Amino acid sequence: MSSPLLQARSLVKHYGSVEALRGASFEVSAGEVVSLIGDNGAGKSTFIKCLSGAEQPDSGEILLGGEQVRLDSPTTARALGIETVYQDLAVAPDLDPAANLFLGRELKRKGLLGALGMLDKAEMRRRARAEFSRLGVNLQSLDVPIGALSGGQRQSVAVARSVVWASKVVFMDEPTAALGVVQRERVLDVIRKVRDQGIAVVLISHNMPEVLSVSDRVEVLRLGKRVARFKAAETSLEELVGAMTGALVQEDAA
Repeated sequence: MSSPLLQARSLVKHYGSVEALRGASFEVSAGEVVSLIGDNGAGKSTFIKCLSGAEQPDSGEILLGGEQVRLDSPTTARALGIETVYQDLAVAPDLDPAANLFLGRELKRKGLLGALGMLDKAEMRRRARAEFSRLGVNLQSLDVPIGALSGGQRQSVAVARSVVWASKVVFMDEPTAALGVVQRERVLDVIRKVRDQGIAVVLISHNMPEVLSVSDRVEVLRLGKRVARFKAAETSLEELVGAMTGALVQEDAA
């Protein structure tokens, strides 16, 4: 494996008397899909919040490109090229796909019209069409509200939005939750395309067959700490479940 792009070393996070992270570590390289798995209560959500700037760890360190960074907000993380796709289909249903792609990053018209706040919808649509094509996102139309599209298409737009603006890392929290088989495979294809373009992808999923099909590596959290690491091509569903439940212990997982 190449040098890690993003590393977490011994992160600790308390919520009152509850220790959500107990020295958790993690790493992912550019152009790699790493799945982060664990049972409910393992600390996955807290861990990802710390790595995406939504929460700050009480101790430990986070390194990006070998340099220690402080991710004190999601805005700081985004400025460093780190984006997150959440499982709740965080899209604006009344806006079209292009407007969703540029949500919060709208392009303004040049000159006086831009100074007056008018948006360059034609340019946003042109760029959106190019980005969707690059990522293999096939939409019925760019002219309809995204709420009229299928669940798989809506999630593909949400994934594409993060990917377009991410230069280094994309976190995907259960991106295929509540999707059908065909829609799920469409989103997985987008993940593979993102990886092939050199971006690091961190996937959080409870779907073990999906994890094994799309991941290069798998890291397992249990009780707030990394307990195992696997190459996806060299492991099995039984090994992953064993690591999640504590039946399998790796000595070099810390």
